[in-house]
Amino acid sequence: MLHNTPPIDSRSKILLKTLIEHYITDGQPVGSRVLSRSSGLELSPATVRNVMSDLEEMGYIASPHTSAGRAPTALGYRFFVDTLLTVQPMENMRVEALKGQLRPKSGPPKQLINAASQLLSTLTHFAGVVVSPRRETAPIRQIEFIGLSENRILLIIVTTDGDVQNRLLITRRAYSTAELATAASYLNEHYAGQAFDDIRQHVRSELTELQNFMSELMTAAVESGPDATVEPNANCVISGETNLLDVDDLSSNMGRLREIFRLFEQRTSLMQLLDISRNAEGVQIFIGDESGLAQLDGCSVITAPYEVDGHIVGSVGVIGPTRMAYDRIIPIVDITARLLSNALSSGPG
Repeated sequence: MLHNTPPIDSRSKILLKTLIEHYITDGQPVGSRVLSRSSGLELSPATVRNVMSDLEEMGYIASPHTSAGRAPTALGYRFFVDTLLTVQPMENMRVEALKGQLRPKSGPPKQLINAASQLLSTLTHFAGVVVSPRRETAPIRQIEFIGLSENRILLIIVTTDGDVQNRLLITRRAYSTAELATAASYLNEHYAGQAFDDIRQHVRSELTELQNFMSELMTAAVESGPDATVEPNANCVISGETNLLDVDDLSSNMGRLREIFRLFEQRTSLMQLLDISRNAEGVQIFIGDESGLAQLDGCSVITAPYEVDGHIVGSVGVIGPTRMAYDRIIPIVDITARLLSNALSSGPG
């Protein structure tokens, strides 16, 4: 992830790294005397204060009103993660223990996805999230339209596996019973046995050949199809949300926590964020407002894509405060994604 950050010299980098590591460990603003003693640089507290002042002016750190020490900003964390962080590889014993909990074919896909989410939560003590593969909808056996009022129509979809779905359509005008029956008959005669994605492509190209009264009806029907056969929140599994209640950086602001929990309940915006990692290689890190979600200001999201038989189908992630041990959590997310890929794929691991 490329970011435009102010230039910084090597001495300042060492002091900034030391400050952020101290702050991540104990959560307290760091003073110049602490940095002078622990940075490994032979600098007086006065010199350190001057460097800290420069770093603050560049936006990497800030001075809380209640303390003379400094704390990292979101920009500081971003520079730290991109430039200064040394990720600690996970011990082999721990990796083997994780493999035991996500073994290939040790359960149905849904069970493995739930296990991965719980594993992320347990290991990090934050919220673990897994976006599961989107369920492919079964081919359509039959479609019916039922008029409810002047411009409200009930679309009934019966799939070949016996699933029945209903979707309310809002149209620009009223349709007669005969028109609804004609449109349903046309769809059933020409497209029964096909998936909605295939039907959509055909209908779009054929609309000009159809009678005008059917165009809007059929467009509304096929555009609603995929949403009608998939539960919108079924693809996002979240574990350990309550862990965030124990995070000092978040629990001190109950209003913020309520917003985060509402985000977890609705999930749609969260899934859009996690879907970004499906189009990227490796681990992605969103710090503060980089997520584009106001509810996650003050939080970091670490994600990684996972595959099934070589095809990226979803992503795993951890949501926690910006003050987290990135060096420890990044490999947890990365390895969990790899293990889930292996567990869900049909080939040898």
